Amino acid sequence: MCWSATADLVAGAGVAAVGVACVTGARDSRDLPLAALPLLLGAHQIVEAMVWDSGGGSGAATVLWAVMAMPLLTVWVPAAVWCAAPPSARRRLTVLFAVGVVSAAALAHGIAVGPVTAEIRGRTVGYTLDLPHPALLVAGYLLATVGSLLLSGDRGLLVLGVVVGVGAAVCFTLWRLEFVSTWCAFAALWSVLLLGWIRRRRPIEVM
Repeated sequence: MCWSATADLVAGAGVAAVGVACVTGARDSRDLPLAALPLLLGAHQIVEAMVWDSGGGSGAATVLWAVMAMPLLTVWVPAAVWCAAPPSARRRLTVLFAVGVVSAAALAHGIAVGPVTAEIRGRTVGYTLDLPHPALLVAGYLLATVGSLLLSGDRGLLVLGVVVGVGAAVCFTLWRLEFVSTWCAFAALWSVLLLGWIRRRRPIEVM
């Protein structure tokens, strides 16, 4: 995230608290994976606070941050949306989940063979990972995460997908070298929108 270790730590704690509210407020077990997403995002910001404290580099905190930001989120988000979506949307969401699995496998392999490095760049953190076809992997990453929200068949998740997608474009434009870090940070703060969706949510009736 931007600014400092303290900012990441405070944001992470706040987003994790939103996650607790989401999980306890979920009225349908199908919504729990999506409701738990802010817990993951909050933990992710706390891990980045550790990256700040270590001055970047390629230590355990950097690798853990990369695992959570890339392969884990690339699978978690489309799977969670699939669980929460109406049955009529699940066929197309299965395709996006498959895209996420393939993209996550490539990202995980890149992290495994390494190295993954973090560099403190003023008030942002830039992460470097040697990946084959990076543009294609970023496209798969965004298609699996943002695309699943946009094609969820749920109006509230569609709005969230639009907001997150616009944010991704803004982050890439302003902080290209720090895109993943800044976008994940903003996505974490948008967990408040997810809390509103959870509170308005009614269980899906399965025929």
